[in-house]
Amino acid sequence: MTQPALTFTAPAGPDGAPLLVLGPSLGTSGILWEDVIPHLTGRFRVTCWDLPGHGASRPATEPFTVGELADAVADGIRELGAPALYAGVSLGGATGLELLVRHPDVVSAAAIVCASPKFGEPEMWAERAAQVRAQGTASLVVGAAQRWFAPGSIERRPVLTGRLLHSLRDADDASYALCCDAIAQYDVSSRLGEIATPVLAVYGEHDGVSPEEHARTIADGVQDGRMIRIDDASHLAPAERPDEVALVLNDFFGGNA
Repeated sequence: MTQPALTFTAPAGPDGAPLLVLGPSLGTSGILWEDVIPHLTGRFRVTCWDLPGHGASRPATEPFTVGELADAVADGIRELGAPALYAGVSLGGATGLELLVRHPDVVSAAAIVCASPKFGEPEMWAERAAQVRAQGTASLVVGAAQRWFAPGSIERRPVLTGRLLHSLRDADDASYALCCDAIAQYDVSSRLGEIATPVLAVYGEHDGVSPEEHARTIADGVQDGRMIRIDDASHLAPAERPDEVALVLNDFFGGNA
């Protein structure tokens, strides 16, 4: 296993403000947070990181674990000025939980958005990795649209949702498959109790990937956890309901900065 190289955007926001790091969902990039960020930069210095082979991060050539993603994020946070606040979606949220277990010194509070302590069974991820290696990420677009967005989201936000689906299509196939391999091994269920950092578990009303019960497991499992629902959202809540997600994050992080 090899720690992947990740690219962070230059922080945007007032000098001296608390650093807020935003993590992506598998198949997306910083586009996911694009409409949330303007609501955050008045109070925080905001940066996004991209998964290997997604957005601005270079492709991965060696296997890695979600824990090693967290190690790479921790290195980036230290370079930018730890401790930081952290919010991540799906795989970015899983990375956040690993970050809290492995590097509790670098994060002062974390929002785990549309994520789970474990994502399904390893066989499912092995099948998806094999599909991408054989047919490319373009073969996932139709299924992703069904999983990612709540009823009405695509019609309500056609430009942004379209750009997100294009980001999936444009992701590096090998890197995406390696992310699937990492998710297949990921399970922090037994380690949630180690996490003393304040955690907010955020879930989308219609999310079938990381539903309410997964958020509740996180909120109840950590030492200082709470949960909140985003109405009319599924698995990519920051893109579907950016105003509501920004309000939730400003309220949570404002009390934990």
